[in-house]
Amino acid sequence: MHVKKGDKVMVISGKDKGKTGVILAAYPKQSRVLVEGVNIVKKHSKPSQVNPQGGIINREAPIHVSNVMPIDPKTGTPTRVGFKEVDGKKVRVAKKSGEVLDK
Repeated sequence: MHVKKGDKVMVISGKDKGKTGVILAAYPKQSRVLVEGVNIVKKHSKPSQVNPQGGIINREAPIHVSNVMPIDPKTGTPTRVGFKEVDGKKVRVAKKSGEVLDK
């Protein structure tokens, strides 16, 4: 996948197009990511020990990885991802500025 947990991304299509957020979790087998504050859904929960009241809670749902693009650290705009070898390690590189995306 071209993005990983902790990346700052922008949603490029769908109902939340233009929103930005940090990836909270990545699900590579389903090609989905969980982005903070994006794709909010209402979840009906039964009363339980943890939540004795029950009721309707808002939470993020995963979106397809093809609908997000990482944000270029230099320009602050969405960018495609390339790969380059630096000091014998394969790192992700922003196509727009050439900036390294991995820490």
